Amino acid sequence: MSDDNKNTQADLTEPLHRALGDRYLTYALSTIMNRALPDARDGLKPVHRRILYAMSRLKLSPTGGFLKSAKISGDTMGDFHPHGDAAIYDAMARLAQDFNVRYPLVDGQGNFGNIDGDNPAAARYTEARMTVAAEALMEGLNENAVDFRPNYDGRLEEPSVLPATYPNLLANGSSGIAVGMATNIPPHNLHELIDACLHLIKAPNARDETLLEYIPGPDFPTGGIIVETRENIAEAYRTGRGSIRLRAKWEKEDLGKGQWQIVVTEIPYQVQKSKLIEKLAEVIQTKKVPLLADVRDESAEDIRVVLEPRARTVDPEVMMGMLFKNSDLETRFSLNMNVLIDGLTPKVCSVKELLRAFLDHRRDVLIRRSNYRLEKIDHRLEVLEGFIVAFLNLDRVIDIIRYDDSPKEALMAEDWAQDHRRATDEKDYVSPLGPDADPEVSLSEVQAEAILNMRLRSLRRLEELELIAERDALMKERAEIEDLLDSEDLQWKAISEQLRETRKIFGRDAPGGARRTQFAEAGEIADVPIEAMIDREPITVVCSQMGWIRAMTGHIDLSRELKFKDGDGPRFIFHAETTDRLLVFGSNGRFYTVPASNLPGGRGMGEPLRLMIDLPNEAQIVDIFAHKPDAKLLVASAEGNGFIVPEEDVLAQTRSGKQVLNVKDTEARICHRIKGDHVAVVSENAKFLVFPLEELPEMGRGKGVRIQKYKKAAGRQGTLELDGGLSDLATFVWADGLSWEMGGGKTRTEPDMTEWKGARAGVGKRPPYGFPKDNRFS
Repeated sequence: MSDDNKNTQADLTEPLHRALGDRYLTYALSTIMNRALPDARDGLKPVHRRILYAMSRLKLSPTGGFLKSAKISGDTMGDFHPHGDAAIYDAMARLAQDFNVRYPLVDGQGNFGNIDGDNPAAARYTEARMTVAAEALMEGLNENAVDFRPNYDGRLEEPSVLPATYPNLLANGSSGIAVGMATNIPPHNLHELIDACLHLIKAPNARDETLLEYIPGPDFPTGGIIVETRENIAEAYRTGRGSIRLRAKWEKEDLGKGQWQIVVTEIPYQVQKSKLIEKLAEVIQTKKVPLLADVRDESAEDIRVVLEPRARTVDPEVMMGMLFKNSDLETRFSLNMNVLIDGLTPKVCSVKELLRAFLDHRRDVLIRRSNYRLEKIDHRLEVLEGFIVAFLNLDRVIDIIRYDDSPKEALMAEDWAQDHRRATDEKDYVSPLGPDADPEVSLSEVQAEAILNMRLRSLRRLEELELIAERDALMKERAEIEDLLDSEDLQWKAISEQLRETRKIFGRDAPGGARRTQFAEAGEIADVPIEAMIDREPITVVCSQMGWIRAMTGHIDLSRELKFKDGDGPRFIFHAETTDRLLVFGSNGRFYTVPASNLPGGRGMGEPLRLMIDLPNEAQIVDIFAHKPDAKLLVASAEGNGFIVPEEDVLAQTRSGKQVLNVKDTEARICHRIKGDHVAVVSENAKFLVFPLEELPEMGRGKGVRIQKYKKAAGRQGTLELDGGLSDLATFVWADGLSWEMGGGKTRTEPDMTEWKGARAGVGKRPPYGFPKDNRFS
């Protein structure tokens, strides 16, 4: 291998981590600067800027005709944005959606999507042109207001930023995800933004809190109600990060005869109405908000979502509070104002910094446009001077043009000073070139060319007077521009005037300029008790041996004979109310919560309880009862371990339940509501023990402590197995004695339990006389 090849190979060889690092960094910078983050000056990403510039080149003005979207996206792709036409069309379509953009930049004709989430029609079916707002972003583009750069293949040039006569970044907002950073800026009201800009011009050191007097918060295109506190909004605007709570706007509509319904007229920003309806239907199906009976979409041009309450006695505020908590009728807009400063540096900015960046950009645009105008005036003045010389020496100019072979060079070589004075005897005559005119006057190439291109119809006395008047006006304008460029105060005064003119066009008095999003106090959405959400009615809960559960209307006789499936029979039956929450205790030690209002009716056989909760197939139902908030439970396992737990601590929020009693090599067997100060426990081998309730600890979860001691006997294959185990327990008041059921509706009471009283974890004695043979208290 030659030395040259060796050197070439060495140059191409580098460590993998360095190669990957360099290339990924290049990709990340490209994503940040050329795709995801907007420019703080005009508020646009490159794709949006290129779409608008392509539309301006196609002369799609707001007052002109429409053009097919396919042509617009095709020109944008071919000339400026070498990416997929579908991506370009999607970006253009969003600029035309008045539910996504506060001040649309594209005027669309055809199907450009809707708030339900439907996609726009294909680009070949829709047409578009620029809006007045888009035209305002490009004002001065042809007057050297901004820098231009070569397009991707060097054939054309494109603007690196638009002049932007208003703060589009905050007016329309922006969102995007780059590599390692993201941005999410809400839209605002343009009238309020311009008021804040004018204040910032007067007081450059204004505090962020002062700007909040002019910009109280975002102004979303879909309206809604902001319920965030003023302090939180101020902090988000000061730091550039935060979140804002936004709710739907609703009203109570009276239907007469005590009937009413809720009508939602505005929904939160970026919430698809169809998805919102689906979520509300799911809320009804799962009975998360039992107060809500039905939802209907009656929207046409405007949004109208109707919510029907379950009963006329329902409190509308309570129902809406629950819906705000369980649906997208309330959302949070995460604010992250990460933008490109001067098109180069990513930075999380405050509202003040964003307005400052816009104002500084406007000053640069003003200076560049003024210098451009100054150059144009100087060029025109030069031409006018030549025209005036020609009019003063008209005969000579005609002779040169008629007879000279090179009239342009002849005009430039001629000395015109001798003809400055007209052939008259007027002593007070002053030359149109001015009293201080150079006695030696010659024409420049520009002036000579202009004279040669002059039309014959202009060779009249009136035209001379018009030229002199035009020259005087231009001289006056030139002096004013020079004064403007020399004075920073005059520059800010001019910018203020421009902003006031923009405010007249897009302000609150203009069509669509009024604030849409209102403010209100939110208050806290408390957990509303279920009693307040549904009608309170008596029911009888019936659960069979196979776990089929139902709710009979009213409090029926508990001894009444009921129908069950073949091979099934009754197990649990008790009185409750529709507002109760039922607690189900499984042999796996978990508690499950089932709202009584969710139980199926009593006309059929009910439904399997396992369809309502995630109770494993190998686990059995130990007990089921109605929850009492202030009650306490005694839970115990088959091997005799247990503890006391408040009922409030066993309520489960999900179908999977809540683990309370830890059972590893055994199973949960007892769940007893405490009704006394002593505990009576009986084992499977008929050992009876009584001890004070205070000897049991109160816990939230665990294995518990030993309640009664059992012997271990030799089992199969030499293992030790429990001889007996916990059979049943009860709590009672020591002074009243202990009672138990004898069967046939009879009970027996033992007034003095001293003989069986002992310490917790004892073995116990034989049960009292008459205690049931099955070692159960009931």
